[in-house]
Amino acid sequence: MAMSAGPAEDESPMSEINTTPLVDVMLVLLIIFLITVPVVIQTVPLKLPNVIFEPTTTKPENVSLSIRADSRGNCEVYWGQTKVNAQELIDRAVAKLRLEIDKQGGPNAPGVELPEAHIRGDINTPYRCIGGAIFTMQRAGFARVGFISEPPAGYVTSRL
Repeated sequence: MAMSAGPAEDESPMSEINTTPLVDVMLVLLIIFLITVPVVIQTVPLKLPNVIFEPTTTKPENVSLSIRADSRGNCEVYWGQTKVNAQELIDRAVAKLRLEIDKQGGPNAPGVELPEAHIRGDINTPYRCIGGAIFTMQRAGFARVGFISEPPAGYVTSRL
């Protein structure tokens, strides 16, 4: 590369910019991006579910569980407002399910609607606490176990 200083008698500043280094840098960046993007975007093809916020209808027969971890990391499960341990949770869940089935005419009655378990988990709760509660409720016989969450601020719900 050569640099032209212009004629010696001309004292005016040079107003041209040498764009060759700029073009070289841009071409190198373009090549780097063309090489790295396919490597970064390697994914397994999946069809993910479309989640639509659906407000829950609270029924008196549904079970409301609140789960959090204490300061030492131990799981705390609350049935309504009462703190329960793992054995009390399964005992209460089985008793609740039996009571609701008996109220509706027994296990062979047509149109038996089983209660649901709604879990409210603190955001800082380890998954083992929530997963354990889900497993316990399913083991007790609850077919529907759902999560209660708060929509983001400013979120507008609309029914389809």
